Amino acid sequence: MRADEFLGLLLHENVLRFGDFVLKSGRHSPYFLNLGALSNGPALDRLGAAYAARVSTMSPLPELLFGPAYKGIPIAVATSVALARDYDVHIDVAFDRKETKEHGEGGRIVGGPLEGRRAVIVDDVVTDGEAKIHAFKLLEAAGAQVVGVLVALDRLERVDGENTGIQSLAQRLGIPVLSIVTLDDVVRYLREHGENAEALETILRYRSLYCVS
Repeated sequence: MRADEFLGLLLHENVLRFGDFVLKSGRHSPYFLNLGALSNGPALDRLGAAYAARVSTMSPLPELLFGPAYKGIPIAVATSVALARDYDVHIDVAFDRKETKEHGEGGRIVGGPLEGRRAVIVDDVVTDGEAKIHAFKLLEAAGAQVVGVLVALDRLERVDGENTGIQSLAQRLGIPVLSIVTLDDVVRYLREHGENAEALETILRYRSLYCVS
C-alpha cells in the first residue's frame, strides 16, 4: 500500500485528526493519530494490509507479531491475517495483558509461543518509547529475539538532541524501528491534495520548532 493510500485511510476514518491535542509529554500538537478509533472490518482489513506490506519486506521474516496492550492487539491480528491472505506468509500473533491472569490458563502473555522466535513489535506511534521498551523486555525475558519495531507514523520529533523518538528508541534497543509513513508524508499529502490549508500551516510551524525534516 502506497503512503498516499494509507494516509487516505487514516483521514477518511478520522483516526488522523487535526486540532489542538495535548501529548503525553504535555506538548500541544496540531495533529493526533489514534488507531484505536478504527472500529470497522473494511478499515481494519486495509490497516492490516499496510502493515503486512511492510513486514513482508523484512529479511529474514519474523516468526511472531507482538501487539502491546491495548492498541497493538488489533494491529497484530489484522497484520497476521493480511500476511496469510496476500503473501501466503503465516506468522503467529501474541499480546500481553495489563495484569497477570491468575486463573484459567494464567500468565501475562496470550497467543503464540515466544521462546526462540524472531518477534516484531507492532504498534501505532512512538512517543517516549517506554511502552516499546517494556514490550521488548517482556519478550526477551520470555526467550524471544526481538528483531524490529513497526509503527504507523513517525512524528519525526526531536527527543534527544537531534535524534527523533524513533532514532532514539532504535539506539536504545539496538534493533530497527520502522514506520509506514512519516510527518513529512502527511505534509506532502496535504499539499498535493489541497486539503485543510489551515492544518497544513499549523503543522509546518510545529515541524519547524520540534521536528527533524
